[in-house]
Amino acid sequence: MKIVFLGASGAVGTIALNALVTQTDIDKIILLGRKKLSINSTFEVEQHIIDVSESESYQPIIENIDTAICTLGVGEPSKVSKDEFIKIDKDAVLSFAKVCKEKNVKHFQLLSSVGINDKSSNFYLRSKGELVKELIKFDFERLSIFQPSMILTPKNRYGISQAILLKVWPKLDFIFSGKLRKYRGIDVNILGTAMAKNIYTKSSKIEYLEYDQFRDLAGL
Repeated sequence: MKIVFLGASGAVGTIALNALVTQTDIDKIILLGRKKLSINSTFEVEQHIIDVSESESYQPIIENIDTAICTLGVGEPSKVSKDEFIKIDKDAVLSFAKVCKEKNVKHFQLLSSVGINDKSSNFYLRSKGELVKELIKFDFERLSIFQPSMILTPKNRYGISQAILLKVWPKLDFIFSGKLRKYRGIDVNILGTAMAKNIYTKSSKIEYLEYDQFRDLAGL
């Protein structure tokens, strides 16, 4: 199996990558990003510094790939302009997916968000909904959309507002029951592990994965 990974330096991407490099049946991982990572692996991990906004910077690199994983995204959307958010979270991802499709990548995995809807009045959810709508048009053999709610990280990365959410959100599980379970906070280790393990499962052409699916994939 050969994998191309865009966005492996982020919180979720780091966990997914760490889970992948422990596997014995992966021949090669190609990492595309803005910086090189320190990795211990028993197989080939090829790293390329690219401009995520210029697909020409990585188009020749993607050859004979089975699965593409994309965890690229703005860490704190409220701190950037709408134009910058669209440039990274939507346009850059679509460009990556387009190249993957042209290069006959069979399986595309995307880290998205719960509640996405291309008709939403919320800019963030609408933009991510529009992205998925466009990805569907590429007609990958398999498209996996991961839709977490609050991602629970061990460290606060974005200031006081995230610090509060990281403390409060896990205490709200009793509210998020039944159909609302998908809004439960998910530990970043579980989510990243789920993304890594999902490449080994069989599923329908388009799958939307939420809280319970993450836990199942992680073996919980």
